[in-house]
This record gives sequence, structure tokens and C-alpha cells, in this order.
Amino acid sequence: MTVTSTTSLGRATHLSCRECGTTVELGPYYACLECFGPLEVAYDFGTITRERIESGPRSIWRYRDLLPVPENVADIPNTDPGFTPLVRANNLARELGIKDLWIKNDAANPTHSFKDRVVAVALAAARELGFTVLACPSTGNLANAVAAAAARAGITSYVFIPSNLELPKIVTSAVYGTTLVAVEGNYDDVNRLASELAGEHDDWAFVNVNVRPYYAEGSKTLGYETTEQLGWRLPKQVVIPVASGSQLTKVDKAFRELVQLGLVEGDAPAIFGAQATGCSPVSTAFKEGHDVVRPVRPDTIAKSLAIGNPADGPYVLDVARRTGGAVDDVSDDEVVEGIRLLARTEGIFAETAGGVTVAVLAKLLRDGKLDPDAETVIFNTGDGLKTLDAVSSVVGPAGTIAPTTEAFHSLVNGG
Repeated sequence: MTVTSTTSLGRATHLSCRECGTTVELGPYYACLECFGPLEVAYDFGTITRERIESGPRSIWRYRDLLPVPENVADIPNTDPGFTPLVRANNLARELGIKDLWIKNDAANPTHSFKDRVVAVALAAARELGFTVLACPSTGNLANAVAAAAARAGITSYVFIPSNLELPKIVTSAVYGTTLVAVEGNYDDVNRLASELAGEHDDWAFVNVNVRPYYAEGSKTLGYETTEQLGWRLPKQVVIPVASGSQLTKVDKAFRELVQLGLVEGDAPAIFGAQATGCSPVSTAFKEGHDVVRPVRPDTIAKSLAIGNPADGPYVLDVARRTGGAVDDVSDDEVVEGIRLLARTEGIFAETAGGVTVAVLAKLLRDGKLDPDAETVIFNTGDGLKTLDAVSSVVGPAGTIAPTTEAFHSLVNGG
């Protein structure tokens, strides 16, 4: 698979090594042959205006000029993710003692997580590169997104998941007709298997392996959208959950691109990362002042963040330190409380990753690491219906009563 004279990846020009700067032609490459560092997409953007963006569809494709996709991408069958709500969270803000808080609610995407964004971009690039099968290793949300996107595109898909994944995520992947393979072990074991299979099947696009540079660019749209929805204004602080770390680093890239292109004014925000204590290798490295992220064996209810050896971990450290942010972690009990707090105050039911983000937000405020007077955006990346087990033991009916008004009044009045 490689670029031909008919291949169109928009304004993308080449791939560049994030470590040594070596350039590589556009193609299904993800590791530098010189130093084995990760590759990312480079562009010649030219002139891009707010007016051109605003005239586009209400999906991530309004930012097509900033992505490695063909000009006509919106006309090709896909799930059309993006342009999810940016919710002013006044109730949660009062509860936590922060002045100006927003929630970017990506649970509103087609398969109810931000993964629809990255998969849509990966699929568009994979088609241009000649791949015929879509595949992925996944902790759940990516499995949903790949299965749905492949069904919409009319192509075959293979999805690999840890065998202990939450049942709702298994069902909501299998329903799309994908070949769903449960693998004994954790996500890192699944990822190793996927990498081996990618080497065996030249026509399989493993979205987060051999087309990872294109896939990762999809997360930039979270940064673009947030800024546009704020009236082309950069927030002062953002809090983002960290699994592989790619989302956080690409949101940072999006903010910097908007500044460089003259689409916004001011400095890029301080960026904070959120992890669960049971899988917190990046948070641990940040607190200890290390540049290297040591792998861990995940043990947390936040399975969508349970990546013990995060590929972008070192780059998350770089972003947090460069922007004046931080990376922190919270216990599983705090994750559950974060889920309940967001649901109770804002009517948004988040999956465990969202609970991590809310709980870390609260912790950062308590510890004085986050400015309570600065405009802040937090990212909810998935729907709570995917992780019901996390809260099913702590919420439920207030009681069971006879069908009489007397029984109701007795219940609510404590009689």
C-alpha cells in the first residue's frame, strides 16, 4: 500500500519523525526507519479562513483542510462524527468552586465516544492508500467505532478486544457484524497481537497501528471544535483523559495550529491529563519528574484508559510541562463519584473515563494546581451506558412500595 498519482490526502505533504525529524513519503508507515520514533502527518496548509471552515458541514469534515483526507471526504459514506455539544457546566462549576467551566460532550457521537472521530479520519486515509479491510485492537470504544464505520463503508472489519471487556462494549461492537475476537490478557497483549497481524496482512488497515499517523490526527478536531464553539476563543485550561496519550497531544497540536494559522489569538491553553490510579504510568512519571514512562499492569474500572504502556506517554509529559499543566490520577472510588457528580449536576452520564476526568478536575482544584478563575474545558469522551457496572452497585431505586399514595409519602418522608 502506498501513495499513487490518484491518491488524495488533502493538504498533507509527508510524514515526519517526532524524534529525529526524518521525513517519509505519505503511505502506511508509522515508525521511523532511522530511529524507530513515531511518525506524524505534516502539511502545507496555505491559507485557511474561518469563513471556509464555517461554511462546511456540521461534522469533523468542516476541518477537512486541516486533516489528511480527500477534499470530497464528506461525500463518501462514513459516520459523519463531530460537532458535539459544548455544554456550559454552571451547576458542576458551583459544586467545585470554579468560575467558568465547559464540558465537551463527545458521548453525542454516532457510537457514543470520541473514537468515531479518529476512525473516520483513519478510514478516509486507508481508502486512499488502497486498504480493503478495517481492523483494530481496542479497550472497547474503538471497537464500537471501527465496527460501525466499516459497516457504513461496506467493508470487512476485524476487532480485537481483551476478553474481560465490559459486556455493553462487546455487544455494541458485535451488533455491527464485525468479526469480534476476544483475546486472553490485557490491552497491551491485544495490541501486540494486532501488530503481528498487521505485518501479515498487507491489505488490513489497523487504524491505531499501521495507519496510526492518520488516525491520531482525528483527535485534533476536538480542539478545533472547542475553539470554534467558544466563538473562536482559546480556553485557558483543559482537562483530558489519558489512555495512549494521543488524544491529549493532538488536541494540543490543534490549538497550536489554530494560532499559527492566525485563526485565533493568544496563547495555547494549559493542558492537564487525567488517569486512574490503577493505570497511571504517565501521572507517576510526571510527579516523579521523569521523562520515561514505565509500563504498568492495569488494575482499574476505567478500562477505556487501561493502557499500561502508553505510546504517547512521553509526549503527554512534554505537553503538560510546556503548557504549565500537570498529569494527575484518582482512585476507582473517586471515578465512581465523578460519574455520579457529573450526572447529578449536569444531566450527563459519562463512562468511567469521564468519571476520571471530573474527579481529576476536582482534585486539581483542591490541590491548587488549576486556576478556579480561568475558563476551563473538560472532555467527556464516552457514554455511561457503556460502563453500567461501574455504578450499578451504588445507584438504584429509593425503595419498593405498594401502589398507594400512602406508601409513597411514607417512603419520601422517612416514615
